[in-house]
Amino acid sequence: MESEASPTARALLTLELIQGSPGITADRLAGKLGVSERAARRYVSILREAEVPIESVRGPYGGYRVGRGIRLPPLVFTATEALGLVMAVLDGHHEASDATHPVGSALGKIMRALPEPVAAQAEAVRRTTAPAPDRGAARPEPATTTALVQACSSRRGVRLGYRSEAGSEWVMEVDPWAVVVRHGRWYLLCRSRAADATRAYRIDRVGDVEILDDTFSPPAELDPVAALEAHLAVGWEYQADVVFDAPVSAVARCVPRTLGRLEPLDAGASRLVGSTSNPAWYVEQLVAIPVGFRIVAGPELRSAARRLGQRLLTASPDADSVEAGG
Repeated sequence: MESEASPTARALLTLELIQGSPGITADRLAGKLGVSERAARRYVSILREAEVPIESVRGPYGGYRVGRGIRLPPLVFTATEALGLVMAVLDGHHEASDATHPVGSALGKIMRALPEPVAAQAEAVRRTTAPAPDRGAARPEPATTTALVQACSSRRGVRLGYRSEAGSEWVMEVDPWAVVVRHGRWYLLCRSRAADATRAYRIDRVGDVEILDDTFSPPAELDPVAALEAHLAVGWEYQADVVFDAPVSAVARCVPRTLGRLEPLDAGASRLVGSTSNPAWYVEQLVAIPVGFRIVAGPELRSAARRLGQRLLTASPDADSVEAGG
């Protein structure tokens, strides 16, 4: 049985298939459209009636192709293809040369709409470019991201299937506030209904997405990026309590919000309170801040700082030690 769709929509899809596969036969066209061969020929007739120059060649190597002088209709992207292109721009997608991937499929439509000399150059770049992958990136499925973006826009709750880094799986209901991209990773900033608390979930770990009927109102004056970074700084295994020998006004621009909450101690000092799952990484971030500091709490952080300090001392022995060893 043919799926329900308007004849015009089917005709446009027919045109797209013929443009993408010059010489396609009626039976192959019918198979890709999911209709009978007779129906496929009818859609070709609709195109011809609209003065689209569809040529047909008889014989074993014949089929349909678009003739010269066609005026291309507006490009029609699926939601998945459109979001795939946006994601490609935002984080450097590497499936642009794969015609079966949403990004490659959408780019293919654009290529076919370009003048031939321009399209040839662009296609050569797409086919031969070998981008270096971002090992820290974690790209979610465009279809999953599309569903979550739609839920954020319509302010409707969602039921999510989620898998943690450790492999645990559970189902939860949340109010989706925003989708945020940070350092090649895509997060859903939301309110957990069960915990009545702010949560941030990696979208690449989201499985099933069910959009619910009920709606919600996000927090007033929500800054999604700031809220995400503040959330990522709390709740980790190892605590951090650091005092800087400078006021907040001098330190704030150098301290990433993901390190924790910065607050004044007095006119000449400030305090950073946060947490981390990786003390060595946290200490490296502190060292990059051009202000003297002291770790006043957090034994794991202190141990990591001592290890880093010893490594630096070993890497830069004093002159007397070098001469003695030489």
